[in-house]
Amino acid sequence: MPTKFMTGEQATVFVVDDDASMRRSLESLLRSVGHDVRVFASAPEFMRAELKDAPGCLVLDVRLPGMSGLAFQQELLKAGVALPVIFVTGHGDVPMTVRAMKAGAVEFLTKPFDDQVLIDSVHAAIERDRGRRRDDARLASLRARFETLTERERQVLGHVVSGRVNKRIADELGLSVVTVKVHRGQVMRKMQAKSVAELVRMADRIGVSRVE
Repeated sequence: MPTKFMTGEQATVFVVDDDASMRRSLESLLRSVGHDVRVFASAPEFMRAELKDAPGCLVLDVRLPGMSGLAFQQELLKAGVALPVIFVTGHGDVPMTVRAMKAGAVEFLTKPFDDQVLIDSVHAAIERDRGRRRDDARLASLRARFETLTERERQVLGHVVSGRVNKRIADELGLSVVTVKVHRGQVMRKMQAKSVAELVRMADRIGVSRVE
């Protein structure tokens, strides 16, 4: 059953470690620097939980019962859970570290590690997640603006971002130049683009096809 997220703003650090003493230690440390912390003994326990849809990160032990932390990282990616991961392990090696980092882990810490190193890694991971969320929100806003365009305006947009001048757009769409200018103005207004260059960047972000 996939993890359920509730809306919320405060950043949360999720800890998944089968060692109860380690969970308590990490929870105490992270709470001491002001973080909201949720702890879990296994990957399935985490996936069954109802969690806040808010900035955060996951501190994850590599060796877990049933499913390793590395396998769990892959399952999270498949499930669309984009929490940044900080791995902690008492049995790390270079191939394991490389595999984790290639899959997007923020850090790979070998026990025993310095408390400040973990705290700094958690702060960096949360900031990464905040940045991702800001980017996602901007992209969602951009797509919502694109959805307000009429079919004709989308056609004009495709020509504009392909570098076509109004006369050529008019010829290819069977419109007057004046009508093209009106549609072009509407596109700029609805997309909230201040220049054609900005409009091109917007179109690239949402995958608007160029006209050949």
